[in-house]
Amino acid sequence: MGLLSKKDSKLILDPLADNNPITIQVLGICSALAITAQLKASIVMAISVIFVLGIGNVVISLMRNIIPSKIRIIVQLVVVAALVIIVDQVLKAFAYELSKELSVFIGLIITNCIIMGRFEAFALGNGPWRSFLDGIGNAAGYGIILIIVGFFRELLGSGTLLGFKVLGDPISKTGLYAIGYENNGFMLLSPMALIVIGIIIWVQRSRNKALIEE
Repeated sequence: MGLLSKKDSKLILDPLADNNPITIQVLGICSALAITAQLKASIVMAISVIFVLGIGNVVISLMRNIIPSKIRIIVQLVVVAALVIIVDQVLKAFAYELSKELSVFIGLIITNCIIMGRFEAFALGNGPWRSFLDGIGNAAGYGIILIIVGFFRELLGSGTLLGFKVLGDPISKTGLYAIGYENNGFMLLSPMALIVIGIIIWVQRSRNKALIEE
């Protein structure tokens, strides 16, 4: 018998594809538009949300029987705010330049619809272990989309990945630039993130017709 039952495995695997928070539930779109011009920022945001949602779901689950229903939203905001502060301080301590680039967007994790949605829809009604799996699964599904979008936007917009020139040097005209390739500056604009996400949604629904709404 494996560590995870089939039911528990679905909590992690479903949000990665057929119940993805961004492409299926259409949540967390704002950060996907704002911070995905660079792959590094996308990865850091993905890891940050995995930490906040995974731990946050466990905390809310442990407190679910003692939280008065009238103030549950306030309690949830306090929990997620505390976790976001931890993330922000760790980034400032170990990746200060990146923390400046992400700046306000790390703070906006507090208002991420995915986090508050999973607190309400799952953590308040389930035990800590299943809540942890649900948090990790949904945050990973969110993170995968951010990383895919960040990969294509940085590659096609700047010709780099994680800051490394992978297509050649546009100044000295090496690599692909030697044969006339030029970076697509439009990829660095926020609307292009929406177009990339739209393509992902189209591919996803083309592969699984059950996802197409009637």
